[in-house]
Amino acid sequence: MTLRCGLIGCGRVAPRHAQSYRQLSETELVAVADIKPSRAEHFAQEYGATAYTDHHALLARDDIDLVSICVPSGLHAQIALDAMQAGKHVLVEKPIAITLEDADRMIAMSEATGRTLGVVLQNRYNPPMQRLRTAIDQGKLGRLYLGNACVRWYRPQSYYEDGWHGTWAMDGGALMNQSIHHIDALQWLMGPVQSVFAYSATLAHRMEAEDVGVAVVRFTSGALATIEGSTLTWPQNLEGSVAIFGERGSVKIGGTALNRIVLWKVEGELEQEAELLTSQLVDPPSVYGYSHREVIRDFAEAVRLGRPPGTPGHAARRSLELVLAIYESARSGREVTLSAFA
Repeated sequence: MTLRCGLIGCGRVAPRHAQSYRQLSETELVAVADIKPSRAEHFAQEYGATAYTDHHALLARDDIDLVSICVPSGLHAQIALDAMQAGKHVLVEKPIAITLEDADRMIAMSEATGRTLGVVLQNRYNPPMQRLRTAIDQGKLGRLYLGNACVRWYRPQSYYEDGWHGTWAMDGGALMNQSIHHIDALQWLMGPVQSVFAYSATLAHRMEAEDVGVAVVRFTSGALATIEGSTLTWPQNLEGSVAIFGERGSVKIGGTALNRIVLWKVEGELEQEAELLTSQLVDPPSVYGYSHREVIRDFAEAVRLGRPPGTPGHAARRSLELVLAIYESARSGREVTLSAFA
């Protein structure tokens, strides 16, 4: 069965969804929507779809099974709720929302309507990330002691002058937008977070939210980690990585989009290190990476089979809660305990 798909928001990340729908045999992109008529029309012509300027008109079609939501983050929740109420399955770009209340509304609507809700956390699907997760699950690293998520990226001032990037209402800053993939990976690999202490600042840009943030994280296991995220490392993106250090192994994943093994020192696998480091995929041309297609393939299969997707709403909620706890700590100057342990 081919799933007929709609796409709402034809901005920077939208081509990743459209190209994936085109490449997969089980999906077909039939409609797109954007509030800018010229952008909607151009996108629709490129991908052979029908254009709309009102997402409600797209959702009113009864021949659309699922929709991708690629609008500014602050609009994710309402459009997702509209879509699920209209009977559509929903795949939303990261972050799931920018408040926990909105995330909870989305998850509750999915449960009430029986519509599948998935969130694009594509780097979890990268082969090196899957390899590391398997090694951790199999106990190859032993007890995990220490972790690190590092995003040293650059955005010019013009990036924040589009009316929504860097605003609290629609986006957040370097931690919520750019670093959330790495923050998500850190907690996905190391387990539940108990508390966090953080600082943030706006040093290099004119914007509402932060362009640099640092945090210390304590996990329920007792392990510790550090987070560093910024958009001020002139003149270009310098590093985006996640590192895990355990009782019997140390691993660092980097590359353009968490797609390359930088370090692999695991007991019993040291002889494989050279092979692992030299058999990597070519770095993708952008920080979006290569794995949107795998996210969409998995989501389409989840819809067809009636199973949860690989990155459901409640999984994305965890990384959102951690980012919001970092913001609260930076604002209050106090250690913040996450809600499950408050």
